[in-house]
Amino acid sequence: MRQLRGQERAITGNRQTNLAFAEAYGAGIIDEKADATLSWSRDRADEAGIRSVSTGTGAALRLLAATADAKAVAEIGTGTGVSGIYLLHGMRPDGVLTTVDLEPERQQFAKHAFREAGFAGNRARFIPGRALDVLPRLADGGYDLVFCDGDPMESLDYLAESLRLLRPGGLVCFEGVFADGRTVDSAVQPAEVLRLRELLRTVRESTALVPSLLPVGDGLLCAVKRG
Repeated sequence: MRQLRGQERAITGNRQTNLAFAEAYGAGIIDEKADATLSWSRDRADEAGIRSVSTGTGAALRLLAATADAKAVAEIGTGTGVSGIYLLHGMRPDGVLTTVDLEPERQQFAKHAFREAGFAGNRARFIPGRALDVLPRLADGGYDLVFCDGDPMESLDYLAESLRLLRPGGLVCFEGVFADGRTVDSAVQPAEVLRLRELLRTVRESTALVPSLLPVGDGLLCAVKRG
């Protein structure tokens, strides 16, 4: 096997097994009620033809929200509530999740899921609409974490808005940056993959951010806003 540059390593069978184990490790780590609700929410997502975050990604989001001691989190892409359940479980008991989605019907599923998972109604604020219309109305520096799971073509705009919304030391996370392996595929790729590559490069080169790319789910790009 040829030597790769820097600290890069070839993906061996053992590493694939390790990644699969890490994903499975994220399952069943909350409580019976939340796990049942997550299963229900994933089923609704499948029926709607949308992909929800993996168990590994959800566990990472829960961890990051807890690490940030998050009281205010903004989410782009409510879906059917899967990622929101993980975020809420990591946040402070008095924390509020502000979640934005173009589809109000999906948000109704999420409302039901949050209630079934045991969260009070005032723990989440649902805003229907296009993220780039909603985000400018949110308070500067008022958020501990911003989770982006929206249109890849708008990812750089989400990044700019997140930098404004986050307090110093706050976190921004982008789901799906691997794009099912296409981000690192040398073949000709569609515009959304090229935009994700640009996002990865921009975050890595930003002097305002401390980044890390987590190999969970379909890739979770995270960065801390410097003080």
